[in-house]
Amino acid sequence: MAKKLYVGNLSYNTSEESLRRLFSGFGSVASAKIVTDRDTGNSKGFGFIEMGSDEEASAAIAGTNGREFDGRQLRVNEAMDKPPRDNRGGDRRDRW
Repeated sequence: MAKKLYVGNLSYNTSEESLRRLFSGFGSVASAKIVTDRDTGNSKGFGFIEMGSDEEASAAIAGTNGREFDGRQLRVNEAMDKPPRDNRGGDRRDRW
């Protein structure tokens, strides 16, 4: 089963392809995604990698956390699940 990793402190110039190449040295990469700003399309400086197995993910964390990449020291760890969102939105008419 794929294991999702958080990759922080990315250079704003890092591409998803270069991130994929870096992590492919530790096993199969199911996906590589850099999070971008919705309005500008610029990188937010972090992303996610999905490795093929728990063992590959552990090797990737050990091999990349603290490593310099594109001039920045990477922060890599297991990704946390996204907390549930309040689906009420901005419409507060239901208060009355």
